[in-house]
Amino acid sequence: MRLALASALTLVLTVAQANTQPMSPDEFEAWATGQTLDYATEGRVWGSEAYHPGRRVTDADAGGPCRSGRWFPRGEAICFVYDDLPGEHCWRYWREGGTVLASPLNADSAELPQTLSPAAGPLTCPGPDLGV
Repeated sequence: MRLALASALTLVLTVAQANTQPMSPDEFEAWATGQTLDYATEGRVWGSEAYHPGRRVTDADAGGPCRSGRWFPRGEAICFVYDDLPGEHCWRYWREGGTVLASPLNADSAELPQTLSPAAGPLTCPGPDLGV
């Protein structure tokens, strides 16, 4: 009985670990490139990013301006640098079933991960003011 319980527990832990293994940089690149993705928590979209070839990205926080940047792997993390923001912004991406989740490396343990899903349309990035 104990052996069966231990085996069942091992199987549950193995499945749980498999569902939370980080996406590799190659897997992330193949999945994200060419897509515009919404980042949401509990159904609320916090921002969107368009992923371009060459690991380039355009980011637009909800209600904020668009910013250009790039991403690169750092260990098991995917890190972003943006033209107008200081520092690196590193995230962990993983799959749970058919869903891709993300969490900043510096997130509080109580913070919910963000769910990524295809955006309804392209980013709206207005041009500079004209005639000013």
